[in-house]
Amino acid sequence: MRSLRVVLLWTAAVAAMPGARYDVMEGNPASPVKVVIYEDLQCGDCLTLRTLLDEKVLPKYGDRVAFQHRDLPLGRHEWARPAAIADRWVAEQSNQLGIIMRRELLAQQNSITLQNLQPWLREFAARNHLDEKGIVDALTDPRLSAIVDQDIQSAQARGVTKVPAVFVGGVSFTETILYDDLARAIEDAMPR
Repeated sequence: MRSLRVVLLWTAAVAAMPGARYDVMEGNPASPVKVVIYEDLQCGDCLTLRTLLDEKVLPKYGDRVAFQHRDLPLGRHEWARPAAIADRWVAEQSNQLGIIMRRELLAQQNSITLQNLQPWLREFAARNHLDEKGIVDALTDPRLSAIVDQDIQSAQARGVTKVPAVFVGGVSFTETILYDDLARAIEDAMPR
């Protein structure tokens, strides 16, 4: 319940800021410790990181660290970019549902195709009381596409070419990310 309260406070604060860039967040958005995660929703290694976050990292650090999700859909993944755009729309409706959608897309990536993505999105929307037309219309929304493009440009500026890529302060991890290494970087970034 406490983590839901943090997500709701974050969503309200961002929504009140005119022209603010909206990021999909988990954890404590007020934390001085930020973990930036670049991911591709069609990536097997990103699914492994998602499992690590859910099982170990968030239970230990979720109330003390801000986890910021950014999109880096790789060109070889045909539905990753439209899924990222749709997820941005969902996250604007509810940050918590944006995280749930990311989690579900990653978990079901082997059964999703470019051809069945729109039906998948409509089903997700219906199941979560979102506008089914809205989620599909989001796929062609230039504003949402620009947000994903900003993430891609941000990743390129950091030299990121592989996913997942995780940044904690000045420390970065790419592809295979081990809990002990990530936990050590988070602990080192914590204020003393």
